[in-house]
Amino acid sequence: MWSLTSQEDFMPTTLGGHKEALVGAWFSGDQEAIYTASQDGALFQWTYAPLMNGTPPEDDDGDKDDGSMGWRIARRHYFSQNNARLVCATHHTSSNLLVAGFSGGLFGLYELPDFNMIHTLSISQQEIDDVAINQSGEWLALGSAKPGQLLVWEWQSESYILKQQGHLDAMNDIAYAREGNRVVTAADDGKVKVWDTQSGFCIVTFTDHSSGVTACKFAQKGSVLFTASLDGSVRAWDLIRYRNFRTFSAPTRLSFSSLAVDPSGDVVCAGSLDSFNIHIWSVQTGQLLDQLTGHEAPVSSLAFAPSGGALVSGSWDRTVRIWNVFDRTQTSEALQLQADITDIAVRPDSKQIAVSTLDGQLSFWSVAEGTQSANLDGRRDVSGGRKLRDRRTAANVAGSKYFRCLSYSADGGCIIAGGSSKYLCLYDVLSGCLLKRYTVSVNLSLQGTQEYLNSRTMMEVGPAGLVNDDAKPAYVEDRRLPGAGRGDFSSRRTQPEVRVTAVAFSPTGRAFCAASTEGLLIYSLDRDLRFDPFDLDVDVTRASTLKTVGEGQHLQALVMSFRLNETFLQRRIFEVIPLTEVGLLIKQLPTVYLARLLRFVAQTTDASPHLEKNLRWVEALLTTHGPHLKQNVSAFAQELRVLQKAVGTIQADLARIADENFYLTDFVIS
Repeated sequence: MWSLTSQEDFMPTTLGGHKEALVGAWFSGDQEAIYTASQDGALFQWTYAPLMNGTPPEDDDGDKDDGSMGWRIARRHYFSQNNARLVCATHHTSSNLLVAGFSGGLFGLYELPDFNMIHTLSISQQEIDDVAINQSGEWLALGSAKPGQLLVWEWQSESYILKQQGHLDAMNDIAYAREGNRVVTAADDGKVKVWDTQSGFCIVTFTDHSSGVTACKFAQKGSVLFTASLDGSVRAWDLIRYRNFRTFSAPTRLSFSSLAVDPSGDVVCAGSLDSFNIHIWSVQTGQLLDQLTGHEAPVSSLAFAPSGGALVSGSWDRTVRIWNVFDRTQTSEALQLQADITDIAVRPDSKQIAVSTLDGQLSFWSVAEGTQSANLDGRRDVSGGRKLRDRRTAANVAGSKYFRCLSYSADGGCIIAGGSSKYLCLYDVLSGCLLKRYTVSVNLSLQGTQEYLNSRTMMEVGPAGLVNDDAKPAYVEDRRLPGAGRGDFSSRRTQPEVRVTAVAFSPTGRAFCAASTEGLLIYSLDRDLRFDPFDLDVDVTRASTLKTVGEGQHLQALVMSFRLNETFLQRRIFEVIPLTEVGLLIKQLPTVYLARLLRFVAQTTDASPHLEKNLRWVEALLTTHGPHLKQNVSAFAQELRVLQKAVGTIQADLARIADENFYLTDFVIS
């Protein structure tokens, strides 16, 4: 223990007694006791009291000290959690509560100093890496690093305030929704997640696949998502009802690795590394329509032309084929390249194809003429980062000198490419110039983020980072399979490598995202595009919201109801607000709540009988925020469609009632 203020002849105090490393140490509220917890589950309470032997201790000069007071262990407590170890803990001073997280995914809440267990809950099979408690002691925040899990738990009501979880394994593919406000990720853990680009929160998770999901694509019409998996199935998802409405499979057991969807949404195609054929299904019936043959090696990538006239496929046989799927003959034109195909992309105008190959070349081909129009050598641009096992420098390693994923911008003027390195490269298609090179990670815990290795960490048996201290004898042996890029999982220590597995441009052209070892990265030109979750505040409750609206603070009450996300409360406040305050309230409304208010007003207009009031709200919203909605029409496309549908329904009902009244009046008069 150290003193924060300078004191003369002060000697720091050291307390010993724990058998394993400490997790935390805290003072009690009255500063009369100290609580310490260790990894073996021991909790000690230290008090400043007379020493047990009653003999004053001697100082270094041999003279007896006059003070016989000191810190000693007053009480010992132990967490009984079988074989689970204590990983993290925190103490709330005012309420004297202790929160402890264990390696088995269990956390406990205890009352000190009597060590009474108040509450326990298992949130995961993985260990809890960190815990925190808010100022009032009502909410607990729990984080687990391996599953990427974050929870906010209210222990008094035993309910979740916030629950978010990332992917357990690496992401394989990403796709933007056509409005640009949703991003879908597919990963090796068999899960498909839909993310909100504005808030950064996961909206829904699909877990129907039984193996890793390798590809995902959106249909250009409707809210339909298609995914391909190693379990041998291609699934279609309804993003309105959040359900799987169609499953496609092949006659034989295959592991699908690539996917393409016709722009009309009637046909879906998939390729596999087990077979050289391309399978085509009908979305309406779910039947297998045809199998396209012609490739002499596994199909690595598929893409439909946005015009819907052709299907482009790339294979490890060093050819790109353009198929006329809807013709009777179903002929294909082969484009010969110099290396295996890793990915292909079709320009939005369907006139050009970009192909990345294993030799680091990025070539552009004309669809109409079938000739190569340009070529880029991207080996120097994408290469970078030296791994611990590399025998050569980063500039001379061939394993990272190629692009694994490509994506055109919305106007087709730029193309973004990423590979097995820490760089993303943005090129201008017309001139072939490198516009910008992005660094996806500088995390030193990942391999490939450093350009040079530190020679001081080199030992006789290899790099110090690869030496297993527990092994007998300690030596380094490279037992990885050829092509494996995730480390040796049989070893006690694994270190992931930085890489980019997928890239996608937003349909708005204002942003693009990349799936990397660090997670899902979003790059945007809009300054207001940032992580902005719902405000979490213990003062925002149903009772406080009703009290606020009773005091006449309608705007604050409406915002509080949006934070709570309770439809009943929102409708109650909406009905209380007088029409005379609607215009001023909408002018003062924060922009972050505009989309939710638009959606709520549209739903209320469609269901509520208050016709004039609802139309006044719609008029005020469109008049006040019209320029902002026009400038960001893609971000509010879904809400505007719902609003247009509601207004159209009102118009049709009024027209029908007017016609009925006209004919009824005509009949009465006659």
